[in-house]
Amino acid sequence: MNPTDLNYQAVATFEKVENGNYRMEKGSATKQFLAGVTVNIASVALGTCLGWTSPMGPVYKSNDTNINPLEVIPTTAEESWIGSLVALGALIAPFIAGPLAQRFGRRLTLLGSSAFFIVSWILLLTTNNIVQLLVARLIQGFGVGFVMTVQTMYIGEIASDQYRGALGSLMQLCIVSGILYVYVIGPYVSYAALQWACLALPILFSATFFFMPETPTYYITKGRHNDASKSLQFLRGMSADGVQDELKKTTQSVEEAMRNKASVMDLFQTKGNVKALIICSGLISFQQLSGVNVILFYSQTIFAKTGSSLAPEISTILVGIVQVLASGATPLIVDRLGRKPILLASAGGMCIAHGLMGLYFYMDFIKSDAVESISWLPIFALIFFVTLYCVGFGPLPWAVLGEMFRADVKPIASSIVASTCWVLGFLVLQFFSSLDEAVGSHWSFWIFGILCGVAFVFTLTTMMETKGLTLEEIQEELNK
Repeated sequence: MNPTDLNYQAVATFEKVENGNYRMEKGSATKQFLAGVTVNIASVALGTCLGWTSPMGPVYKSNDTNINPLEVIPTTAEESWIGSLVALGALIAPFIAGPLAQRFGRRLTLLGSSAFFIVSWILLLTTNNIVQLLVARLIQGFGVGFVMTVQTMYIGEIASDQYRGALGSLMQLCIVSGILYVYVIGPYVSYAALQWACLALPILFSATFFFMPETPTYYITKGRHNDASKSLQFLRGMSADGVQDELKKTTQSVEEAMRNKASVMDLFQTKGNVKALIICSGLISFQQLSGVNVILFYSQTIFAKTGSSLAPEISTILVGIVQVLASGATPLIVDRLGRKPILLASAGGMCIAHGLMGLYFYMDFIKSDAVESISWLPIFALIFFVTLYCVGFGPLPWAVLGEMFRADVKPIASSIVASTCWVLGFLVLQFFSSLDEAVGSHWSFWIFGILCGVAFVFTLTTMMETKGLTLEEIQEELNK
């Protein structure tokens, strides 16, 4: 067979071999996944910031100066700020990260994000006062916001349609791996040793991601078509001829988007963009309103309140292990089962888990004799919650965000959605302690359970399935 007898699209999929014959050029997904895994080392570093307060909470409450580096023990209000400032920094960062990603590229912006993490861990290593600690947490928030905004863009632009769901869901797996990292190390090493262990991760990310390519989409926006071709060749494991069809389609899509340069108002000028914004903002909102950050930030404290015979730090590590295992399942099933069914199962399961947690704390509140016999219930409920969250509402809202918007509005949309995430994350973390004191732990968990029930209804009525659809087909479906 001679490829010159075929159309343009077919020519791009054949390569010449021995004796002048031709064969189909299949390419390889290896380097595509290599880039996806490497960029997600930043997500592991991000996860250490989210999980850090769980093992460090008891340290800062200790009167032992050999354990606690601070000169004074933080007040309840200061503890709330220690937990919530990461969310506040992550709220501000997307409005800076989005434009920087457009101007300097996704790769350089992500590499720059590691500076926030490195500086913050150095500040925490050297602190003996609460003000410096709070500054470090705010800087960590900037790093978190940069990574969560730009990484979704990077993954969405390097992934082929076949692997977009799997690569998009890697972020959650790596975030919970970072959380488990501090859960396992934190209770058993000195304060300084934990900060050094966390500092190593952004350094590792910078050293490895430096060798990964920029996205083809960014190169095309800058008119660097030869570089875009080389990037695709690396990512697809194909020759220059082999990537021409995909390069042509991507170029057409990007150039069309550039002709219609987007502003914030452009998000509201087409039905498809409005619908995508509602879906993505809704999913991200319910992700935060599920109460997950309360559980991640204060899991060791929550387990201590239950009075379980199992040590709080051990219970917390078990939850961290379950997070990693559950998140590891998502890339394997998301492109088989679809986004919507997994999200529905996730929301329903989290609702049940919060109901069980609330039941335990209610029985404890009324001093029921049955409390001791069900001391296993909070551990079971939290593990059940974490499993369903990590399979569905943890990774999939970010994966959906990476595939819902056209290239021209994606940076703006990503910034808005990420900021929505962290506004709610900040509010939940800042006011959880006050809510818990005002209505009791049982009602705190029941309120989160009710919100998970609302998330189920929202997903059922609003979410569209994107499994197996190309980015162009998703846009057609949104605009119907």
